[in-house]
Amino acid sequence: MKRFLLAALVLVAPFTQANGLVQWQDNSLSYLWGNNFEVNPEIQQTVTFEHASGWSVGDLFVFVDYINYNGQSDFLNGKSTYYGEFSPRFSFSKTLNKDVSVGFVKDVLVATTYEFGEGDVDSFLIGPGFDLEIPGFDFFQLNMYQRFPDGRDGDTFQITPVWKMTFPVGNSAIIFDGFMDWVVNSDGDYEKNLHFNPQIKYDLGVQLGLRERSLFVGVEYDYWKNKYGIKDSSSFKTDQSVTSLMVKYHF
Repeated sequence: MKRFLLAALVLVAPFTQANGLVQWQDNSLSYLWGNNFEVNPEIQQTVTFEHASGWSVGDLFVFVDYINYNGQSDFLNGKSTYYGEFSPRFSFSKTLNKDVSVGFVKDVLVATTYEFGEGDVDSFLIGPGFDLEIPGFDFFQLNMYQRFPDGRDGDTFQITPVWKMTFPVGNSAIIFDGFMDWVVNSDGDYEKNLHFNPQIKYDLGVQLGLRERSLFVGVEYDYWKNKYGIKDSSSFKTDQSVTSLMVKYHF
């Protein structure tokens, strides 16, 4: 399934560009270093590829993390691992060519996500999504999913807000963005959990003569209660709170 998705992206991308299905896109690479992670080795270095795009039928967000454990070994995946998500959303306003906004709800969408990686992590998520117009935010999305894990416990409900805010600072800017995944119920051995992941980044590129919004430095905070759906206990700590240093380049 993972190979099929990657192959499909490679084959479809040139066609969609040529036929005007893609309205805009942004790609980036990030490097993060953090300490005091739980469940996995404490020190982690992560390289993340991200793709975001707007389409004539909706939007798409994809990311893939390559995680290095700084010479230590994870009990499942060795000294490194990877994890990614493929998240297309399908817009009612775009597909119907009709304004469906009501109040602060700008658009209604069908939100989907495929989670993949090493180990027993594959899941498919689907549910309603909403683009909200909230003062001060560049964008604010609210997605609500039913989770369908592949062959394990975790058939649960998840609420995922995603946001971005920009604060001008002289001729530069500070970006505050991120997401939260809130799995609100438990299923078998899979415990309800909350994953809060904001980033604060400074646009350093303009100070170095690069184009605006290209090179950022900052921090990422990662709070995860009952990480991976494993219940925190005195004998096995799974509640995680980590601040990582990061640099990010958009291309």
